[in-house]
Amino acid sequence: MATGRGRLLLQHWRGLQALHWPPGGVGAAPGLAGEAPGPAGFRKRPGTRYAGTATLKQCARRGRHYKQPSADHPASLESFIWIRIYSTAFSPKRSNWQVNSAEKTAVSMNLLSVEDKEAGYWKKEYITKQRASVKAALARVLKPVNPYTGLPVKTKETLSKTNIFSFSFSRLSGLGWVIILKEKNGKEYIMQHIDLLINDSSVTIIWYGRNWPQLATLSTLDLCGVTPVFMDRSKPPSKNGPRWLSLIAKYNLSNLTESTMIGWDRLIRIFCLHPGLLVGLWKREEELAFVMANLHFHHLVEKSTLGSATVPYELPPHTPLLDDNPEYGLHGYQLHVDMHSGGVFYLCGTFRNLFTKKGSIENGYVKLVVVRFKNNTEHLPLIGKVGLSWRTDLFSGCIKSCSIMDITLLDEYGKPFWCLSSPVCMRSSVPSDGPNFLGQTYCVDYVDSEGKVHVELVWIKETEEYFIVSLVLYLKIAKINHWFGTAY
Repeated sequence: MATGRGRLLLQHWRGLQALHWPPGGVGAAPGLAGEAPGPAGFRKRPGTRYAGTATLKQCARRGRHYKQPSADHPASLESFIWIRIYSTAFSPKRSNWQVNSAEKTAVSMNLLSVEDKEAGYWKKEYITKQRASVKAALARVLKPVNPYTGLPVKTKETLSKTNIFSFSFSRLSGLGWVIILKEKNGKEYIMQHIDLLINDSSVTIIWYGRNWPQLATLSTLDLCGVTPVFMDRSKPPSKNGPRWLSLIAKYNLSNLTESTMIGWDRLIRIFCLHPGLLVGLWKREEELAFVMANLHFHHLVEKSTLGSATVPYELPPHTPLLDDNPEYGLHGYQLHVDMHSGGVFYLCGTFRNLFTKKGSIENGYVKLVVVRFKNNTEHLPLIGKVGLSWRTDLFSGCIKSCSIMDITLLDEYGKPFWCLSSPVCMRSSVPSDGPNFLGQTYCVDYVDSEGKVHVELVWIKETEEYFIVSLVLYLKIAKINHWFGTAY
């Protein structure tokens, strides 16, 4: 007697629709197959089914003649559907691969029998090969690098399109981001991003709504990139199809109100969690109002697509660059810094030929001076009224003296050395290099495991604008030694 699951699969199987795959199929891109993703590569969420049942009917194809298993054996029936999907996508006859007769014979032999393979084999094979195709497509898209920014030329173009890759890149269409809120009892809430702002060197992703879980029940927040498992160049991906999650960062929410509060207005308070996450809480209820993630372009596409739901994408191993004159110190560095919010830029500056001598080492950091307090020709203004814009479905506002800061530091070879995107705030301070003779002094500070940023600003009352009078980067010696293979 057929089980309920078997009858359901059989019903879907009888109603399978033809899917018009492009020449070459999903797997047309050559590339080595990566590790087989495990069950943690998928998550269930409202409106999305796990790979199987109804989702599969969109991806199987008529016209191939295999012996169909009985509905009395649902596992065999599911394998039968997956082998149809696999053979349609990766058949040598439909691909652009250059295959020899031995490879064709091997593929044909693999497709002869469903029963010869263990349960789940063809699903794993399809996903493994499809992930390898994505990786190969990414390598081609991200290969051209802008010599002025040190970042891939097509990153912004990639993120700005709904179908982000055309032609051979379309297998990455549907890239998005989700947050997974986890309660202390194990329950999860998955939320698709609501808004997206693409900046010059970073992306700002926003979530808001009325149905947040209570903050007191939450333990962690996972930030993940999300892409469809089944992709088709000829049409947008199905909203109800299974998705592949790639963990970007994990945050602890257990003691959120004890973390760094960087600003407030009459409705909300905002808290910063490293790396780059901003959480807004309603003042009255102390509950979630919005979440804002700030991600630098450097390796962003890879991080959003090539990890798994539990393990982030691992950067390729770094090969130390030759330091032709270690006694000379750092030289030929380039810094690009942006300060912005809500698509409005307060600062957009590039500083070239930065250098520091070996003797500029203090407390485990190398000091790289960008703007000098005593050289007023280097001072530069912030344009407009500085503030961090926020909104929900009901309210919006702007928190004064806060913004998003993006840092892109290139080494002497033009390669990204240190990149970040993070919320920051200006705080009142005492000037470090002399008396306060220009006006009220403020500072902006940022710290992570690779370095520190210290900015000093002066408020000019007559013109009602901030001027940057000092900008210094402090780079961890351990980072420099790792980068160049030195022993400072």
